[in-house]
Amino acid sequence: MACGVMLSLTMVSSAASEQSSLPEWCKALPRPEYKSLERVTVSDPWFEVYRVAQSVYAIYEPHQSEEVISYLISGTKQALLFDTGMGIGDLKKVVLELTHLPVTVLNSHTHNDHVGDNWQFQTIHGMDTDFTRQNARGSRESAQAELEPGQICGSLPAGFDSKAYSTKPWKIARYVYDADVIDLGERKLRVLATPGHTPDAISLLDRANGLLFTGDTYYPARIWLFRPETDLAAYEASIRRLAALAPQVKTVLGAHNIPLADPSVLPRLVTAFQKVRAGKVAALPESDGKVSYNVDGFSFLMRAPEHKN
Repeated sequence: MACGVMLSLTMVSSAASEQSSLPEWCKALPRPEYKSLERVTVSDPWFEVYRVAQSVYAIYEPHQSEEVISYLISGTKQALLFDTGMGIGDLKKVVLELTHLPVTVLNSHTHNDHVGDNWQFQTIHGMDTDFTRQNARGSRESAQAELEPGQICGSLPAGFDSKAYSTKPWKIARYVYDADVIDLGERKLRVLATPGHTPDAISLLDRANGLLFTGDTYYPARIWLFRPETDLAAYEASIRRLAALAPQVKTVLGAHNIPLADPSVLPRLVTAFQKVRAGKVAALPESDGKVSYNVDGFSFLMRAPEHKN
């Protein structure tokens, strides 16, 4: 009996030690919101796939701190892959398990965590910006930062070479512009230029089905607005544009953490961000010259304001 108690205590101690060694963000997983979604089985364990609307799959990467979400959106004639994630798992293999339609890639923007598997696909459309063209060349430094201590929850895929990991170059087959309409066959997506987070940030509106894909312009977590390419005035204009669409939208689908949000979040996002820009919210110091602003259920990570003499 004493041996049994000793074994039980050892197992509890081991489990507690393992839990304490996990990154803080990892301890929040699995996120409870996913329990209400239909999970679709795929062969690559790096991904979790959920059916979030008719012929729309959220392809979620819960094992890396970005918790990035790409979306496969299908019509009757072709499919659009909105982002390609980290490039750690085999996204093309997963996509081929989900659809037999021809697939075109379009990125919500070209930060490395959204273009990692672009290189796997032949047809890639991109915004006509210098930022897009620069990022299409690939990057090793940005990719390697995603593997730093505390960034991975669980194990990397078998055979993954972390030392060789980089965002591989890809070719832009065609440029897209604001208000372009992508016809997938009985499903049309309107491209909305929503710069701010990056110069090439876009959202997609599926008006007939009431779906708004917002990329990194909105997602239900701390919103990053500190990079050199970020334009705060452009970001405010973009979220105001999206908020104006809220009455036409049933579901907002962001690119990190949790795929579904109520459209009422959009006007509240505008109000919260305007409070920050008006200096009505205290800045909380973060590392590397950044500050966070927490207001009305939103959090923004931004560059520390410059002090004028």
